[in-house]
Amino acid sequence: MPCFIKNLKIDSVSGGVINFGDSYSISPKSIDKAITGSGGGGVGDYQLVMNGQSITNGVDPEVLDQNLLGNN
Repeated sequence: MPCFIKNLKIDSVSGGVINFGDSYSISPKSIDKAITGSGGGGVGDYQLVMNGQSITNGVDPEVLDQNLLGNN
């Protein structure tokens, strides 16, 4: 199906895939995990973050989150 794109704003690119229109298969080629505190992962324009005291637990008990062997 055709698609019509009116407005598009990309502030920064550090890697990834942008697909417009039809797609057959989209799967992750890499995995990254970030642990941030309260209000630390926001993106976008004109943000106002007001947080009190916060404690972030960075323990990850999972050995594998998603296997990438079959996605290449």
